[in-house]
Amino acid sequence: QVQLVESGGGLVQAGGSLRLSCAASGRTFSSYAMGWFRQAPGNEREFVAAITWSGGSTYYADSVKGRFTISRDNAKNTVYLQMNSLKPEDTAVYYCAARFGRSTVVVTIEREYTYWGQGTQVTVSS
Repeated sequence: QVQLVESGGGLVQAGGSLRLSCAASGRTFSSYAMGWFRQAPGNEREFVAAITWSGGSTYYADSVKGRFTISRDNAKNTVYLQMNSLKPEDTAVYYCAARFGRSTVVVTIEREYTYWGQGTQVTVSS
């Protein structure tokens, strides 16, 4: 069982930056692949970024590639999403998710993730 708590959301102007954090409970965080997803009002939840258990591989949605960076610190049981050059279309509730497994393949499919946080709101003003 893993519990996830996101933080770091807020209101920022277009072009600004935010860093989201997702703290995980439990002693086996390093056995989980992690992902970030987001859901804007009226839209389905969509994939943003994912990272393997070791941090050795990452993958990004085309819409955020080059602007967002996912990373993890297994000693701190935390995964991060650094978001730069933010745009109004990045406005959404951002969720982190965990998937058990030490595969080297990055998983981008929402239904493959078992545990989810409560989400943190990111609002980008124009």
